[in-house]
Amino acid sequence: MQAGHDSYPAGRLRRRSAFTAAFLSLLFPGLGQAYLGATRRALGWAAPPLLLGSLAAGFAVRFDAIELAGIALQTWFLGGVFALNLVLLAYRGASIYDAWLIGRALDSPAGRRSSGGGLTLTRGAGTLSVAGLLAVLLVMSLAHVAVARYDLLLATTTACIFNPDAEGCGPDESEPPDASPPAPGETGTPEPSIGPAVTAPSVPPWDGQERLNILLIGADEQGGGHNTDTLITLSIDPQTNQAVMFQLPRDTVDVPLPAGPLRNFFGSVYAGKINSFYVNVRNRPDLAPGGRNTRGYNALKAVLGELYGLDIKYYLEVNFRGFRDAVDALGGVTINVQVPVLDNDFPRPGDQRIRLFIPAGMQHMTGAEALDYARSRKSTNDFDRGARQQRVLVSLRQQMDLSNILPNIDSLARAVGDNVRTDFPPELLPQLLGLADKIDARSIRSVIFTPPYYQVECLNCPPRGYIIQPRVERIRAAVREAFTIDPIFAEAREALAAEAASVWVLNGSGRQGEAATLAHYLSYLGMAAAAPNQRPDTSGLSDTTIRAYNGAEADLPLTAAALAEIFGVTIEPLTDPTVPADFIVVTGVATPQLTAPPAP
Repeated sequence: MQAGHDSYPAGRLRRRSAFTAAFLSLLFPGLGQAYLGATRRALGWAAPPLLLGSLAAGFAVRFDAIELAGIALQTWFLGGVFALNLVLLAYRGASIYDAWLIGRALDSPAGRRSSGGGLTLTRGAGTLSVAGLLAVLLVMSLAHVAVARYDLLLATTTACIFNPDAEGCGPDESEPPDASPPAPGETGTPEPSIGPAVTAPSVPPWDGQERLNILLIGADEQGGGHNTDTLITLSIDPQTNQAVMFQLPRDTVDVPLPAGPLRNFFGSVYAGKINSFYVNVRNRPDLAPGGRNTRGYNALKAVLGELYGLDIKYYLEVNFRGFRDAVDALGGVTINVQVPVLDNDFPRPGDQRIRLFIPAGMQHMTGAEALDYARSRKSTNDFDRGARQQRVLVSLRQQMDLSNILPNIDSLARAVGDNVRTDFPPELLPQLLGLADKIDARSIRSVIFTPPYYQVECLNCPPRGYIIQPRVERIRAAVREAFTIDPIFAEAREALAAEAASVWVLNGSGRQGEAATLAHYLSYLGMAAAAPNQRPDTSGLSDTTIRAYNGAEADLPLTAAALAEIFGVTIEPLTDPTVPADFIVVTGVATPQLTAPPAP
């Protein structure tokens, strides 16, 4: 059997181990041939992979690691890697076999130089030598099988993530319809007939320059339901690399609807709680565009876009199980717990209840613990829970890097494959990941639209029960000025809004409209201020008087400090259980004339 008819210089071919030659070619094509002295043959085998490696290196230096991760998830890239992997498998196998043939010819007593300068092999190759060759080929094949496995894993994982309407993706096909216009406090019943399907408008993709708005959804799918309990709109300015998160609490009702089928069907507002909106639209092709698994998300984008005055281009949803498993796949998350969490009646599957306690300070949490931290609200409220949810997201962003992701890619892919859905175009992923990498997680602002500044709270409003109703203009103003307002002022205003102190302003100077103007200014600062049109005890006062009732000066320190600083007076503490306000400001002749700036 001929190993080839290349000419080999006399004395260059040495009798050496065929197994060693095969093993060296396993490490890199051509090394085995070089070991045997077949230099030109070695260069021939080494040249193609060297050229390919140079091209790959040249491609890689044009992008950073984050952008390369985005490219690695492209369909065309995954398909190319699969094909290239097969070609390399065959090429390396041929190189190993060629080195082994030459080595056998030189190592065999019957090996000799042919008259044409080639090598002649005997047909009987030793069993041990063949076994060595097969072992080398097996080791080589295992590496390529592993690459193919991860390539297919990423391909199948991303298929449903980026195309939830594809066959076999999303919830069970047998799921019954659940969409209809809900009566207040109800989920509604299916309509007997459904009109023509809504056609999706042609929306240009994100151009990389304009403000990018993405709806982040946390879904509770326990018990077969689908409540979108977490609704965070992430708004990114690519020019300044600033980011703001706007969060709407799940109990918000009467959210305004955009013109078109949704408004025609439900009315000017959605009377139900916003976390139920998805299930009342997802099976109604006459209300929103999209397929079975994307229609509800498209409707949510339109509704929140109408509320905020934003063009929300894309969404990304993660359910509870996906969040938990993804955090575990990343080795957990470290969170700075600012306020201890205590819940003596925390729910568990199977109608079980436990006592949940998470102490303050830096805590390293598993996926289940981080989920509990983000979900608990019994000991605080739904608004504090929103702040904790955003803190978890920011902590994950701070601790996420490729060195942590790559070793866990297998478990991470399984975690997100069936639990994450998005309509973000895969071809824009490198650009998006590159933008995300430029954002300092510590500078991300959080705005939670909570009462009393941004919403009106009703503890028991039959038949809807506990609800909060949005102050739409205040919410839209906060969104408009998100990237222009002084961050220090914004943080102070949000802190005052979170304290939710009730402030009354009474006109003691006699100047017309003074109380209403000043209440508007204090509301601009974040306080729940009002001018109830009540007369103070006296009129024609010279100085401003501020009274704190029933311990408000101690319970609401930020508001007390802000009022004292604004008016330059000492607050007088009083006790009177009949007074519903926390603070009462009585103006005087010396009270400064403060007005809120016009809405942007």
